[in-house]
This record gives sequence, structure tokens and C-alpha cells, in this order.
Amino acid sequence: MNQRFACRLATAVGLLCVLTACDPNRVFEQNIDFPKYSWDVQQKPAFTFAIQDTAALYDVFFNVRYASAYGFYNLYVKHTLAGPAGPAGPPLLHQMLLMDPKTGEPKGSGTGDIYDIQLLALPKQHFAKAGNYTLTLEQYMRQDQLPGLMAVGVRVAKHVAATK
Repeated sequence: MNQRFACRLATAVGLLCVLTACDPNRVFEQNIDFPKYSWDVQQKPAFTFAIQDTAALYDVFFNVRYASAYGFYNLYVKHTLAGPAGPAGPPLLHQMLLMDPKTGEPKGSGTGDIYDIQLLALPKQHFAKAGNYTLTLEQYMRQDQLPGLMAVGVRVAKHVAATK
């Protein structure tokens, strides 16, 4: 890894830490880096988080860090969610637009050629039982290796109703 790239990466990580450090609605957030900045079809990152307030609604986001050299404008990801009583809903397939399909312009925020995007995957999610939940992600593209994908993550936050 060259020094310029390492500097950009450190800046992006520092900015992300500062921006998420003081969010009182966040229940959980974790990102997992991919070795060699490529998501292999065999890698299925799993994220375990605790839910205590079963009366609340939650928003579940997917975080993606990618390089502008990523070969597609989108990313298909399948998620499965398991809770204290077993599966918590059916597996779902999500299409995430990382770049504008017409212009190729990267979406999200970035420094240089590295971009971070956070996409709402499960809005107003209700968790029926208190306890630990595990959300597992699988890349669902037609290619075993996805070079240019650097990390994926999950963020769970209490849903905040929009005010008028």
C-alpha cells in the first residue's frame, strides 16, 4: 500500500469515527475489512448486536467502503437475520447503487478514490424479543471476487420519526 493511499484511508477512517462518535440513537455499528480489498463469495461477514428495547423501532443500515475502480455501479447483497428464537424473517436480496448508472459518478462521501456509503436496508425494523441478533451478509454478484470492495458493515439505530 502506498503512502498516499494510506494517508487517505486514515483520514476517511478518522472522519467516520468523529461523525459517528456522538450519535445517541446508534445501538450498534461495526465494519469488517476485506483482505486485499476484495470481497470473495465465500466470505460472509456476520454482525451480532444486542436488542434490549422491544417496543422501539430500529433502522438497519449497510455500510460499504469501495474504491472508484470497483467494476460495477451496483452491489447485490443478501442478508439473513437470526435472533434469540431463530430466524427473524426471510433472507432478503438488496441492490445497492454505489455509482450513478448513467454517469458512473461514485455515490457517498469520499477522499480521493475511496468512498463510503451508508444505505438504509431495513427501515422501521421491529425486534420481537430482547437478546442477541446476528445479521449475515453475502455478496450476490455473478463474480466470485469483487475487487475494489474494501469493507462492509452494519449500523443499527433507533428509528427517529421525521418532524414537520
